[in-house]
Amino acid sequence: MHRSAGVAMAWNVFRFCTALRGLGSIMILLVLAIVGVTYYAVVLCNYGPALLLGGGATLAALAVLLLFHFLLAMLLWSYFSVVFTDPGSVPPNWNLDFDEERGETAPLSSSDFNSQMNPQQSMALGDTGNPRMRYCRKCNQLKPPRCHHCSVCGRCILKMDHHCVWVVNCVGALNYKYFLLFLFYTFLETTLVTLSLLPHFIAFFSDVEIPGTPSALATTFLTFVLNLAFSLSVLGFMIMHISLVSGNTTTIEAYEKKTSPRWMYDLGRKKNFAQVFGNDKKYWFIPAYSEEDLRRMPALQGLDYPVRTDLDGQEL
Repeated sequence: MHRSAGVAMAWNVFRFCTALRGLGSIMILLVLAIVGVTYYAVVLCNYGPALLLGGGATLAALAVLLLFHFLLAMLLWSYFSVVFTDPGSVPPNWNLDFDEERGETAPLSSSDFNSQMNPQQSMALGDTGNPRMRYCRKCNQLKPPRCHHCSVCGRCILKMDHHCVWVVNCVGALNYKYFLLFLFYTFLETTLVTLSLLPHFIAFFSDVEIPGTPSALATTFLTFVLNLAFSLSVLGFMIMHISLVSGNTTTIEAYEKKTSPRWMYDLGRKKNFAQVFGNDKKYWFIPAYSEEDLRRMPALQGLDYPVRTDLDGQEL
């Protein structure tokens, strides 16, 4: 009975993951459709025509349109950076040598690795071995620290946070910053749209005659409701991820370490922030890294993370 229940659960998970894979470009098209409807309502129906009114109305409309297009460009840049950037895969034949005394990691050669353990021992690492030496039975390979297997992508992802259906990709070490910027610019853009369309929304419930075609009015109403809903939901999601970044934790790790009062990768807010956004301030708000940060900060590559020296022996 327990076996049949386990098989049924595995089958349900398989169907769910298959369904997520099947969404594919549909979610990208949905995002672009929402952007298109918003653009039509803000630019073509309301603030574009307001440029012809003259006076203060023209200046206000120009300011809204300039800010709207800037935030939209940053939003789409961040979004497609998340979509098309590999979140990070385990290099072929990757191995780990962990110096517990120094708290450092370095790759082992294949001969050194084979001399230290056999395949049976490797298979047991996921349950009883060194917590920094974990083995993925689905990929048949060792997993680096903070790496997890994604059932949707069908592979191990470096510093995996979650699989996001909106970006049709995993969020991991190499695109986590881009995902956070996508949230940030989405919140700013949807908030701007909500505030700019608020007077038009209020007018729907007044006795004032509203200019425009029925389709334009309906689109404006729908756009306001959609952007208000997205701004509130993204705000909550963004606050959660700000908390995760400040503690140098992923969504998965936050669940795994919920019983642990201290976290070995928590180096302080400033260093934790740098491990996601880099040290170069010029690159903090764009989905890219400076070459110097990529060269000097191994954590940005997703394989090597410094740990706190005051927590020797603490497990992942």
